Amino acid sequence: MRESQRPQILEAGLRVAAGTQGAAITLDAVASEAGVTKPGLMYHFPNRDALMTALVEYAACQMGQRMTELLGAREASVIERYRSYVLAAADGQMMRAEWALWFHSAYRAELQEAWARHLDPWLLIPEGTPRGQRTRLMTARLAADGLWAAQASGVAAPGEPDRSEIITHILALIGEGGAE
Repeated sequence: MRESQRPQILEAGLRVAAGTQGAAITLDAVASEAGVTKPGLMYHFPNRDALMTALVEYAACQMGQRMTELLGAREASVIERYRSYVLAAADGQMMRAEWALWFHSAYRAELQEAWARHLDPWLLIPEGTPRGQRTRLMTARLAADGLWAAQASGVAAPGEPDRSEIITHILALIGEGGAE
């Protein structure tokens, strides 16, 4: 039995999304980047919608893996989960590809659902979290998302040492007190 080309195709899809044509992710471009035929790609992903959903799932899983690596293999408090999210969003290996896929999600509910399925467990704020802590956590997440978008798009992206100081300020929003 031949090894599946699915992982190779998904990695190629991320490279296409990260490239200069990221907004135009096509079956042809991904097949070419993966070194497979278009019918070979379509064996795994019968159409562009299936490919896009799989790419979002794959990118979201990788984001989750980065956050898990930052935490280590342990149960985490809401503050630790948010710190992990901020650091992973600020320093993602496939930031530009993730941003391109995030952009596509604005137009397709199934792509939004794929991101939510993977990120919501990380970003869930427990019932009973004090309003001030809840607001700081959400503000930190939104600030991290803005930094991620600026770095991925290259539009008004901060250089060093500003970037490091911004991350420090975002993390300070999370704080050490509040709901665990």
